[in-house]
Amino acid sequence: MSFTKVYRTLYRHYGPQHWWPGETAFEVMAGAVLTQNTAWSNVEKAIANLKRAQALDPKVITRLPHARLARLLQPSGYFNIKAKRLRNFCAWYLAQGGHEALARLATPVLRRRLLAVNGIGPETADDILLYAFERPVFVIDAYTRRLHSRLGHVRGDEDYETLRALFEKGWRGKGKIRLFNEFHALIVRHAKEICRPRPRCALCCLGEICPARVQ
Repeated sequence: MSFTKVYRTLYRHYGPQHWWPGETAFEVMAGAVLTQNTAWSNVEKAIANLKRAQALDPKVITRLPHARLARLLQPSGYFNIKAKRLRNFCAWYLAQGGHEALARLATPVLRRRLLAVNGIGPETADDILLYAFERPVFVIDAYTRRLHSRLGHVRGDEDYETLRALFEKGWRGKGKIRLFNEFHALIVRHAKEICRPRPRCALCCLGEICPARVQ
């Protein structure tokens, strides 16, 4: 089964996912930094803390004492590390001129600059590119590796850039951004609900063509 057929099957089964949760581009970026190594439900609690403190703003975050910022981010886990990473990101974001200035950059240039920020790896950078800047990049995460290795599309141990190039290849048209957005969201949902570490194959809409299906 091709990537296209997987996408269409998942879309028919689940419908549109309306990703990424966030009221502003900056909220999406902050969420991408905070979601490292934690569940999204925990990130939502940390974002809610920032909003209640009127601190979901890059200027405010850079001025908050570390201890105060860490307490607000505590629900997201690794909160001391994430406080440093979010502050680093916000300082960089402001120095670059904010969203308006960054949005004028070509995608490869913007991606290189994001990856140069301490604490921003390829997956986080691509989350930001796709969901905050609406660029046609595909996000590779553990869910993508798990699902597509079971389907036989990949081994699962390829490096990040190899997999990203593979997933981005062959899609045509102006709708790639929306498609990549939707496909990634659908993969995450399916992998969380069905294609778990212990898969629920009897409930899988891809089960008939999955070589790893458990009978």
